[in-house]
Amino acid sequence: MMIQAPSPNHNARKLPVSLLVLHYTGMESGAAALERLTDARAEVSAHYLVEEDGRIFQLVEEDRRAWHAGVGEWQGLTDVNSASIGIEIVNGGHNYPNEDGSLPEFPDVQVNALIPLCKQIITRHGIKPSGVVGHSDIAPARKDDPGEAFPWKGLAAAGIGLWADVEETDPRVLFEPGDRDRGVALMQRALAGIGYGVEIAGVMDDRTVAVVRAFQRRFRPSAVNGVVDMDTLARITRLAQMV
Repeated sequence: MMIQAPSPNHNARKLPVSLLVLHYTGMESGAAALERLTDARAEVSAHYLVEEDGRIFQLVEEDRRAWHAGVGEWQGLTDVNSASIGIEIVNGGHNYPNEDGSLPEFPDVQVNALIPLCKQIITRHGIKPSGVVGHSDIAPARKDDPGEAFPWKGLAAAGIGLWADVEETDPRVLFEPGDRDRGVALMQRALAGIGYGVEIAGVMDDRTVAVVRAFQRRFRPSAVNGVVDMDTLARITRLAQMV
């Protein structure tokens, strides 16, 4: 059952919907997140909020431009809000980690509510698998959500977004921050082909390191360090082939 909780924070779209952007709320509770997302003073919103217990709130109609993405880029699009549906998923994330410092998990009941919601949105708007992204994908230098604990692999198995399993597990380092190499340019081209906003300049500059970290956070969450090893490169290459 969809719970209506209208937010005043939206305006007219300028582009057709081609992206689905997933976020975690990064707040102490779902109630606090709902209050903020529906507060006109906050000037932030999303189309949907998925609670930990599986309840789904609709905050903005899908034909309207919700204010969830901020400054970002994906597949050459810079007005991500106009081109996307945004879903906020209640989870404390990096702001409210567990006592041992690990990220909080997403409960099964929450994920089981999220999956059909995503599939319905994807079907309604004809969103391609490469158009399902995390907030950190579109804004790698400033956002970490939905974080390393988010079950991207499970969503991909359900037909939502992409995932690449590779046999390569070689930890040998290829490129580190500051490195300049033709191979870096080839990797940047592959990342840009997937959708990331990265300049193809052949140097591991700050932007490229942030993009590599965002890629690892989503597709290789066991080690998010911005350093390109053989495993990371194999996954980038595989994903680029899938898009």
